[in-house]
Amino acid sequence: DLSPYFKQLVVSLLNKVGRMVDQFNHHLYRKRGFYYFSRRVPKTLLDHYQKSRIVIALRTRHFRKALAQSQMLAKRLDDQWFELRLTQLGLGTSSSHLGYLNGKQAEGPRFSEAVEFYLQLKAHDKDEVFTRTAKRNRDSLISVLGDKPVEHYTSKDAGKLRDVLLERGLSVSSVRRNFATIRSIVNISFAEHGLEGSNAFAKVVLPTARPTARQPIPLDAIKEMQAECKKIDDQARWLVALISDTGLRLSEATGILVSDIVLDDPYPHVIIQPHPWRRLKTEGSERRVPLVGAALWAARRVKDNAQHFAFDKYCSGSGTKSNSASAALNKWLKPRVPKGCVIHSFRHSFRDRLRAIESPLEITDQLGGWSSQTIGQSYGKGYGLDVLSKWLSKIDLAERIT
Repeated sequence: DLSPYFKQLVVSLLNKVGRMVDQFNHHLYRKRGFYYFSRRVPKTLLDHYQKSRIVIALRTRHFRKALAQSQMLAKRLDDQWFELRLTQLGLGTSSSHLGYLNGKQAEGPRFSEAVEFYLQLKAHDKDEVFTRTAKRNRDSLISVLGDKPVEHYTSKDAGKLRDVLLERGLSVSSVRRNFATIRSIVNISFAEHGLEGSNAFAKVVLPTARPTARQPIPLDAIKEMQAECKKIDDQARWLVALISDTGLRLSEATGILVSDIVLDDPYPHVIIQPHPWRRLKTEGSERRVPLVGAALWAARRVKDNAQHFAFDKYCSGSGTKSNSASAALNKWLKPRVPKGCVIHSFRHSFRDRLRAIESPLEITDQLGGWSSQTIGQSYGKGYGLDVLSKWLSKIDLAERIT
């Protein structure tokens, strides 16, 4: 029989071996299935802490989440210890904002770190605009409020950010979108790190936005631009002509392949479908749109000249450059259309042109990829190309007569 002392020694050794097996790096280990962060306090800073080692339960069984949190915590401590050393030299500021002092558990991540974590979780299936928007919001917030732990921002801070963004000339709708992203980033940080308190950006009061309705482009302006498109005959003008007689969204048009254009069919058409480089706005956006008039001319020019992407100036395998396309095309359109009209106005005009020939609502919605108005409209496969083509041909014929 083993003596009690020897039994205790064996158990202690086994526990140490078990801990070594679960030690993943200098700061991360697992105990009973859960991950923990552990780091020794530098000797020169021991006076600021009650214990010589910081141990934080990460409250997760998932290694990748634990590793990301461990890296953020390690960076936070490096920053805090650097500030403490400056303070010891008389070069620092008050250390009351440091996250882990006097035995208190570290606070949540700084906003910049929260954004990186947010993108790790959310950006993998999103386009580059999603990432760019989050980083732009990060930069604007930090420039106004500083890069603080997420739970240290106050409602006063949120109001200050709102005021600065409005003073910079952003529209109310743009500020609303900015705050929606910021709220989401902070909410995820609170949930992941078990932080107490409330999201300071959740209840900020914003002025009421005055909706500005986009104006449709008059028919005579559309016809003049279509004629000019055929005269200039380049890729940007093919894009304008295609949109002008199909009502496609700009992102839909820029993201198509040459193979999405079908001309060897009794009813020439373009296939609008999701691609890895371009998602569709709604489920109903996936459709086939007949090609008539200037759109048919543009489709033929694309077929004759493009290789893979229909508009490779604005699209590649990594994504579509809809913003660049919009800026370039709107600059060209501006002197040719009434005030308030933009490239998206072709879509408004397309719906008006369908109204003018008394197109049934279901036909109109299917052609434009608009959401169904009733449950019944979502039943079945919808209208065939022969019927859709007939109605678009009616537009062409009616406008020729007038």
